Order: sequence, then C-alpha cells, then structure tokens
Amino acid sequence: MTSPTPFIRRTLVIAAGTAAFALVLSGCAAGGGTTTSGDALIVGTTDKVTTLDPAGSYDNGSFAVMNQVFPFLMNTPYGSPDVEPDIAESAEFTGPTEYTVKLKEGLTFANGNELTSSDVKFTFDRDIAIADPNGPSSLLYNLDSVDAPDDLTVVFNLKNPDDQVFPQILSSPAGPIVDEEVFSADSITSDEDIVKGEAFAGQYKITSYDFNNLISYEPFDGYKGVLPPAESSINAKYYADSSNLKLDVQEGNIDVAFRSLSATDVDDLSGNDAVKVYDGPGGEIRYITFNFNTQPFGATTGEADPAKALAVRQAVADLIDRDEIADQVYKGTYTPLYSFVPAGLTGATEVLKDTYGDGSGGPSVDKATQTLTAAGITTPVELNLQYSPDHYGPSSGDEYALIKDQLETSGLFTVNLQSTEWVQYAKDRTADLYPAYQLGWFPDYSDADNYLTPFFLKENFLGNHYDNPEVNDLILQQASTADPAERQSIIEEIQTKEAADLSTVPYLQGAQVAVAGTDVGGVTLDASFKFRYAPLTKG
Repeated sequence: MTSPTPFIRRTLVIAAGTAAFALVLSGCAAGGGTTTSGDALIVGTTDKVTTLDPAGSYDNGSFAVMNQVFPFLMNTPYGSPDVEPDIAESAEFTGPTEYTVKLKEGLTFANGNELTSSDVKFTFDRDIAIADPNGPSSLLYNLDSVDAPDDLTVVFNLKNPDDQVFPQILSSPAGPIVDEEVFSADSITSDEDIVKGEAFAGQYKITSYDFNNLISYEPFDGYKGVLPPAESSINAKYYADSSNLKLDVQEGNIDVAFRSLSATDVDDLSGNDAVKVYDGPGGEIRYITFNFNTQPFGATTGEADPAKALAVRQAVADLIDRDEIADQVYKGTYTPLYSFVPAGLTGATEVLKDTYGDGSGGPSVDKATQTLTAAGITTPVELNLQYSPDHYGPSSGDEYALIKDQLETSGLFTVNLQSTEWVQYAKDRTADLYPAYQLGWFPDYSDADNYLTPFFLKENFLGNHYDNPEVNDLILQQASTADPAERQSIIEEIQTKEAADLSTVPYLQGAQVAVAGTDVGGVTLDASFKFRYAPLTKG
C-alpha cells in the first residue's frame, strides 16, 4: 500500500488483505442440453433479485445483476481483489479529502444517452438522499459531496482524509452508475422503468426481464471498461428449489449453476463426469443479528433492560456449536468463524473463541447458565428466531433447526423458529419485525472494513439500533489510517469491543462454488468475490 502524503497528488493503491487467487478453467468437450433462447449460455441460480435500482438493494442476488449491466468507475480485474479504473480513465487523490476521477471519452448508455460526470454526481447524490434501509448508502459514510466541474471530471469530497477504502467502495454495491434521465432523484425506480429505459452501460444490456424467472442479456457494444464480454448472449434462469437447479445442470439443461446448491448436491456432482465443480476463495459469512429494540429485554419491550439483553446475546454465543453446524449441515464446505472479520483478511482474530463457550471454540452450557443467572434472568428465555429458506441456500432450514436444538437442549431457551422468503424478509427485518434473525454477508471488496462499516456504524445496513460511539469512531479511524500495522491494530481493537457488545454472532465462513458443463470455459471464482458473466464461453 502506498502511504498517502497530505497535499501531494498521488494514486491510491489498495493492498489486498488476501492473496489474489483466480480459478479460470475452460473445456472443449462436447456438451448437451437445451437453451431458452437460441444458443445463449444459461446460468442458473436460486438467488433472488429485490430490485434493479442500486439505491434500493444491498443483497447478493440483486448485485449479481448490477455487476453485469451497470458501469463502475472502479472495478476488479480477473484474478485480483485490487481495483483499477473501469469506465474511468484515471482515479487518484488530488488532496487529503479530494478523490478525482476522469471519465473515458464517448461513454453512452444503451439507450443512446451520454454518460457524463453529471450522471456520476446524480448517482451518488440520490443514493445518499434516498438512504433506503435495504440500500448501500451506509457505505458512503465518508462522502461529503460530489462535484462535476466538467463533463469528464468528477471530484469526490470526503469527510475524513486519506480514506484507504474509498476506491474499493466505488466498485461496491454503492458504485453502479445510473442514467439521470431514467432514474428518479428521490425515490426507487421500478425494474420495469429501468429495463424499458435501457439504462445500462456495463458489459451487458437486459433485453428481456421476467422478475426472478428469467433475464436475457446481450453484450453492450458501448462498454469501454476492463471486463469485455466473451459470449454473445447470456440467459439467467432463477430457481425456487435448489434440487431442480442441481438436476438441470446435471442434465445439461443449463450451462452453469452458481448459488446455491446444497453441500450434498455439490458432493454428488463432484463425481459426475458430465460437469465440473469449481471452488474459489470465499468471504461469505453467516451470522445471527439481534435487534436491540425487540430482542428479549430490548429497548422497546415491556421488560427493557440493556444488561439482561446483553446477557441473552452472550448466552447464545456460549451455546452455538460451530463445528457441529459446519460438519453436519455443510459437510465442510463452511468452516467455523470465531470473529467479525473472516480468516484470511488482514486484522482477522478469533476473539469469540477466547471469550465465549468453553474457550476453545466449543459450546458451554455452564458458562451460559452463569451468564443468565448473574443477570437475574429466569430461564428458559423465549427467543423468536427468523431465517430465510430461499436466499442462503437449501440448507438454511437444517442450519437453523440445529441452532434451535443447540439452544433448547441447554434448557436455557425456548426458540420460536420461523421462516420467510427473501423478498419479504428483506423488508420485514428493517421494520423491526424480527428480534433475532439469520443474515449472510457476501463481501463488496476484500478488506476488513467491509465487515465492519456496514454492520457497526451508527447508521448501519443492519438497521438493528446498535450504537456504540467508541466503535463508530474507531471504524472511521481505521479507514483513514495509512500505516498498515497501526490500521491492523485498530481493526483488532474494534473486534474486541464488538465481542463485548455482540450486535451480531458470526458462526460460519464459506467458499464460492460453481458447477458447469464440460463445454463451458471461463468460470472465474476469485478474490473479487463477484461472479461475472463476461468471461464465460461455451463450446
């Protein structure tokens, strides 16, 4: 990492917390199967889209579409977690709080509208103005204002100097550039209006859109970025059931299956000569989120008591058996996670292993009992726990049935387990309907900051009413600390303080997995943590 120097013009290079790792494999064997549109390559998924408007969604299913059709100022080339200019010609710090981007000349959207600095300013201004509870505006915590002095120049004015992650944020869900002539400035624009308006300027444009059933893509010849598409057309097919996804990729009815096959299905397909199973570095984590207002003894409950509420969270952390979940439910495709930053990233610790349970990673009923007794809590505690059966893969039901069993077997909890499909789930969780609930995280960029900023700032994506001013200040501090050792120390300190608060309880870390026919090439699973259609080829 280059060390930023005040008032000296410089290019910021983000150092990866993990080594770059790409898996790009291709084959030439004959493959079979039907397609839904001519010779289009078909990608299957159980992920769901909530909205195509980048200001209104912050989930993996929606971002998977945005990555294909919207342009970014900065992006991650294949095989690297680092960012470089995409539709930008250059991007650099021109002052401690001034990040200047120069756009390439002649950029347009698929509808023929020019793409200029005015669209870029509009994009970020509307994201902050809308501040949708399910959107990514929390990532823009350090953005003060945006200037567009001419058609090709954008100046981002930052609140805090020497921001070490802002270039990465420009490649994140907060970064898709939208057409100001199609999108509303102060409200979420419908999918229908976006598709009808052809407001696309990424590698692909959408030519047909059937919400969460089928999306058809064609290459956009006006794209001038670093990730030009290889295939003439792509169809993305959406599945309600992963067993059907497995069957279709196995039978050659689709070309690629990405998110989410069960661990059993992946194991079975590994022995099938008709397909290849690919895996790559995974920053995905699973965690339980607590709503500080509605959890047992939460701020808006009839028995509000912060100390008792904390004890409930601590007891849950004492009782979770991560090894059992990883082995029984996920057959080793996930591994236990004992902190808020996953293993492999700079600053990751295992503070939860040391602090909770038996001190070695296992559960402890005795410790949980002592915690609840010391807080004056009568057991069993009634806990309403929610999960999504369709968004995080087909094993979520087994995963949360096991968590329920772990908590109830202790005799300390009575768990009311409920499930809601993702599109409604995303709305309900930010409306304070779930006292405790499942979430997963798919990183926007490969830096520890992405596991801290969206979760633990006061105005965070979780919307769970967590607020620790000291943690808030430390997160802002690490983001602008240029010295790597000092920044790592701050990141570790944040995790220690979070372990004391337990706004969330992380428990699993997973890898990326894709399954493709033997005639499919270009499957790329790398440390960008993004699945791009652009390199895919067939035959």
